[in-house]
Amino acid sequence: MEIFQANNIVKEYAGHVALSSVSISVKEASIFGLLGPNGAGKTTLIRIINQITAPDSGELFFEGRPMKSDDISRIGYLPEERGLYKKMKVGEQALYLAQLKGMSKNDALKNLKYWFEKFEIQAWWGKKVQELSKGMAQKVQFITTVIHQPKLLIFDEPFSGFDPINTNLLKNEILDLKKKGTTIIFSTHDMGSVEEICDHIALINQSKKILDGQIDQVREKFKTNTFEIEFRGETPDLQQQLGSQFKLLDLEESPLMKQMKVQFLNNHTNNEILKILMNQFEIVSFKEIIPSMNDVFIHVVEENNRQNLR
Repeated sequence: MEIFQANNIVKEYAGHVALSSVSISVKEASIFGLLGPNGAGKTTLIRIINQITAPDSGELFFEGRPMKSDDISRIGYLPEERGLYKKMKVGEQALYLAQLKGMSKNDALKNLKYWFEKFEIQAWWGKKVQELSKGMAQKVQFITTVIHQPKLLIFDEPFSGFDPINTNLLKNEILDLKKKGTTIIFSTHDMGSVEEICDHIALINQSKKILDGQIDQVREKFKTNTFEIEFRGETPDLQQQLGSQFKLLDLEESPLMKQMKVQFLNNHTNNEILKILMNQFEIVSFKEIIPSMNDVFIHVVEENNRQNLR
């Protein structure tokens, strides 16, 4: 079931088109990656979902029905630009924000105690926000975002300011929230994190959605018949040995092992390719190279930009 849908969303600011007929569909209990270069329109779409601004045209649906103003109480939003009051004490502020989201004081205190202990920041309850490091403040804001157990969470660059250990901690918490049934829209420039935690992505560039799909299917779609092969054998003229069916991209040699990266130029199965190579070399390992999301992102955006210039 789709928990959220945006259909043909259009938004303009003073003659600038921020979103041009953008549609996304987010399945329940999934992590949806909202990707794009700076200025692509991601933040505008996030602001529309949060009802901070309204679209010029298009439709929004929440749990299968037209979105209503009070649906905002069921959404948690962690913006890229943090919004904690620096001179206010951490505990007072967290309690205030929890009650602002409709929680009773007792429930808020109980849940905050759980999260502060989980993140090991109990000692900061009475400190002022301005005394916190960027990463520590980020933990507090994460807690205030999830405290009311919203159905939909929106994270915009949630790992900003975190060291690798705390980044991993937050990733695990996000995955745990998904396991418990929460749906997450995740916006980031860190394509490694996208591969690790996202189920589905949409890529926006210059106000338009240019790519949409499940992570594995997207990566598979952009593979280029390129293989990494470890082998033993003589290589006086490797490209000639490989023949016209292969394009040699790279070769690394050591006394014990050689490794080549090749692109197969014809349409054959991996077994057929391996059989051709085994007639000429002793194959030690054979691996097809599937492009990373970073590779896909760069390729698709650059190609789209070239098309827009024509």
